[in-house]
Amino acid sequence: MIRLTGKALFAKSWKTDLENYKSVNEEQVEEKQIPQTAGNADLTKLRIDRSANRPGGESSGSKKLFTIGIPIILLVAAAIGVSMRMSDSAVQVKVASAAYQSPVQSQALLTASGYVVAQRKAAVASKATGRLIYLGVVEGDKVKKDQVIARLEDSDVRAQLDEANANLELNDATLADAKWNYDRDKDLLKSGSITESAYESAETAYKKAKASVDVAKANVEAAEVAVENTLVRAPFDGTVLTKNADVGEIVAPMAGSINTRGTVVTIADMGSLQVEADVSESNIEKVKINQPCEITLDAYPNTQYDAYVAKIVPTADRGKATVTVKVAFRKYDSRVLPEMSAKVTFMQEKEIGNVNDNRKYLAIPSTAVVTTDGKKIVYVVRNGKAAETPVVLGESFGGDIQVKSGLSSGDQVIDTPGDNIKDGVRVAVSQ
Repeated sequence: MIRLTGKALFAKSWKTDLENYKSVNEEQVEEKQIPQTAGNADLTKLRIDRSANRPGGESSGSKKLFTIGIPIILLVAAAIGVSMRMSDSAVQVKVASAAYQSPVQSQALLTASGYVVAQRKAAVASKATGRLIYLGVVEGDKVKKDQVIARLEDSDVRAQLDEANANLELNDATLADAKWNYDRDKDLLKSGSITESAYESAETAYKKAKASVDVAKANVEAAEVAVENTLVRAPFDGTVLTKNADVGEIVAPMAGSINTRGTVVTIADMGSLQVEADVSESNIEKVKINQPCEITLDAYPNTQYDAYVAKIVPTADRGKATVTVKVAFRKYDSRVLPEMSAKVTFMQEKEIGNVNDNRKYLAIPSTAVVTTDGKKIVYVVRNGKAAETPVVLGESFGGDIQVKSGLSSGDQVIDTPGDNIKDGVRVAVSQ
């Protein structure tokens, strides 16, 4: 007996339905043919045959056959497709990529991304309001503490300083005269030449003169401060990052309009640069103060910087569920600039000696390796199938293992293959 497969049954059913449909259509065409008559036909005998539109008529039967036949064919095709997929279903697998990495990356406890941030940074502004008449720095210039980097128009405050100095000189002269009178009346009182009241008047005038001198000195100091406030000085040694105002603009401690500048320049201490990385709350327990780290900047991907955990900020970001960790460079590099993107690799204490190990090797998870007949093999996903591939392995680093030959960078290998994974088996990658 010949047993028909699903595909053969589908083909036979389709062929039978097609032949039945053609037979019905041919009968309808033959019955609807209008006989040809002679030239003088009796038009009064013409009638419209409405039987084709009645239930059970030829047209109704044709439509019913078509309406019922097509869904049946579609259902049969779907059933065959499902059975074929069930008989040839793919095995769900997880894959890992073969990639070049260093020993430090393999033994890392965790990695986090962040940005380079200057811990000493200042937006330098003036304490006075006035027009900027001098700006002595541009972006990138290095400045020293207390260096004058800008100056405001100061003619008004200098005039006040001159007036205060003049008042001081006037009061000094008054004080000198009052002191001479006081000393004279004091001697005269001893000899009985003047009365007690005259002496007391001289003493009062002397004290007033002294107080006037003190007031004048205070006014001079206030005027000197006002002049000093027209000078913008660097608060610490650093580098100019941005220039926020130009000569001729109005500068004020707190800008009140779009035409007023509140900041003259922004400077940063480049020696205080650190990477501020966001570490998830679930991993923050793995991070400790002074823990060794490795910093890799996106700008210089082939350079690794030795670093350590300087501070764990004692608060979390509820929106991102992360904690900010500040990682400091052990040695400053002038190429490192604020706001550069960085990746931080956190390591265990015992791995501090491997920080400068910049070797690169091709690695895969050690769980992807299977031993068969004494040979080390992996299953590479190619064209939706598992391809058995022999490999030569090297050193192990953490959960990864070095691949000396057999794979190329970017190859997708099946991680932790089960007994159902064989050479040529169809696989589907789990997301």
